[in-house]
Amino acid sequence: MNGVQVSTDQDTGVAVVTLDRPARLNAIDLETVDELVAVWREFRFDDTVRAVVLTGAGERAFCTGLDRDAVVPQPASPYMQDDPLLRVGPKANDLWKPVIAAVAGMACGGAFYLLGESDFVVADTTAAFFDPHTTFGMVSAYESVLMAHRMPYGEVARMMLMGSAERIGAQRAYELGLVCELTAPGEALPAAVRCATVIAGYPTRGVQGTVRALWAAQEAARATAFAQAPQLISLGNLPTEEQARLFAGRPAAAPRIR
Repeated sequence: MNGVQVSTDQDTGVAVVTLDRPARLNAIDLETVDELVAVWREFRFDDTVRAVVLTGAGERAFCTGLDRDAVVPQPASPYMQDDPLLRVGPKANDLWKPVIAAVAGMACGGAFYLLGESDFVVADTTAAFFDPHTTFGMVSAYESVLMAHRMPYGEVARMMLMGSAERIGAQRAYELGLVCELTAPGEALPAAVRCATVIAGYPTRGVQGTVRALWAAQEAARATAFAQAPQLISLGNLPTEEQARLFAGRPAAAPRIR
């Protein structure tokens, strides 16, 4: 695999899945989408893996969403849309083993597909969360829906609507409940592995049933909201070339961290 690295500790039952494209801020290209799908689906049949930690390589970013060089042709109809990131999460691949995200650096845009399908998030103090869609003429649809189940409505609305002008810092994310444990720089991964090791030591059926029950608590509302996303994106997104122009002309000023 080129974009994803997997290591498994047979003694503890914990697997660490690492987005390994640090030169691209761990942005997800189409090959990485396929690799993540393969990893999640393989874990369904691997009983030696009882808990998973998901992280990003390097110090600058956990994940910055879909790689801007990825070419995804779209149907002409506003009722149909191809979004490869809908396939990248564990729940989308029918994996009901617990997944803990370990975040350092930036987590933005399409990263929320992964965070939204993680069971909880551990972050270090370098973490920063934001969604640049509106800045560049795009509708934040799936990302907004997923985060609306993890944070208070007003905070999600502010993050999505303020775009790249603001970032939610690690401390604020912890206060809002998006992050459940805050660590010193470089310590998020070890902290997440410690949690995963405890969980992996419990009887697996009870753990997986709990994961499934927790997801069911929000599944109906999420599915209803997702059904509206293709039309909203088709109606609200600027043409691709206009998005690219806005991205190329983005201001150099540092975003506000709150």
